[in-house]
Amino acid sequence: MLEEFVVKHNRRMRLGYTTGSCAAGAAKAAALLLLSGEKAPCVELLTPKGILLRLEVKDVSWGENWASCAIEKDGGDDPDATHGLLVYARVSIGPKEDSQTVGIDGGVGVGRVTKKGLEQPVGAAAINRVPRKMIEEAVLEICGRYGEQRSMQVVISIPGGEEIARKTFNPRLGIVGGLSVLGTSGIVEPMSESALIASIRAEIRMKLANQRAYLILVPGNYGTDFLGETWGRLLEESVKCSNFLGEALDAALEEGAKGVLLVGHIGKFVKLAAGIMNTHSRNADGRMEILTAHGAVCGADQELCRRLMECVTTDDALELLGEAGLLSPVMEVLMERMEFYVNHRCGSAMEIGVITFSNRQGLLGKTRQADGLLEKLEAQRRACGQR
Repeated sequence: MLEEFVVKHNRRMRLGYTTGSCAAGAAKAAALLLLSGEKAPCVELLTPKGILLRLEVKDVSWGENWASCAIEKDGGDDPDATHGLLVYARVSIGPKEDSQTVGIDGGVGVGRVTKKGLEQPVGAAAINRVPRKMIEEAVLEICGRYGEQRSMQVVISIPGGEEIARKTFNPRLGIVGGLSVLGTSGIVEPMSESALIASIRAEIRMKLANQRAYLILVPGNYGTDFLGETWGRLLEESVKCSNFLGEALDAALEEGAKGVLLVGHIGKFVKLAAGIMNTHSRNADGRMEILTAHGAVCGADQELCRRLMECVTTDDALELLGEAGLLSPVMEVLMERMEFYVNHRCGSAMEIGVITFSNRQGLLGKTRQADGLLEKLEAQRRACGQR
């Protein structure tokens, strides 16, 4: 267990280590067993973050010219779907005539890349660049210690990984058959926003690499459901971006998208009208303040403004505005402000549209480029041969 901590939201939370660290540690232990016969109870691994791990070695086995060891994944205090899984490395010796290289592949429970645009090529095991480097360095360290010059082959397996992968982004990314071996620092930070943003960026990159220039960004299930009910054929053009609207727009711009249509519930998108690009309530709320301010601009009296400020949900506030005959003018102004801020975020480098709705009221508003983007997305869908 890693005894390193960070403080998040006034809580002391324990760090964990990545599947990449587990794979590298298991490969190091297996190489040590193969070349020396030593069954080490633990191995040390220096992570790219600079934290030294002491990893307990589990489930040791060996045969002629091969050895296998496992490291148990520890996600720390992060709600990590892979916590507790065993990550195995089977290391074998290649032909004597080969120069010293380390071949790395995936076995049971490690996914395969099936779509372009991800970090590894189509057909490769979903073991990312940094974990591959960590595995290679760990094996070569042991080879150097014992003077081994032959090539080495490493196969990483995660039993149970295929089932767990269904709960991750992998199916959307085109990674089939198991989990990805991930990590850029070797360390898992609790509730890591960077890991989720990296997953969103990876899906955006994959979409754009597969004959797409236009994307739909939806924060979550409400947006996906509305999109499915209203423009169901365009679901394949969408990427879930959670609360990270700004980071998703940045990623789409940097990865070369020509246009992005944002589709989301007013409970999140009203924040866009104030320039709030991370819509998690912990980061910023202000929903009622924004609605009340725009209501006042459009003619709401003091009593209505007071009642708007007391609302718990945006649906309740919208009903009050509707009863006062102010819903349409308020939504018109809100859409103008949303358009201003998303364009300000990206400049004129790509087309951006916004569509927002509520569960009770249905479609509430569109920005000026929204309909044009819907047409381009439909043409893109047809060009990609989708039904």
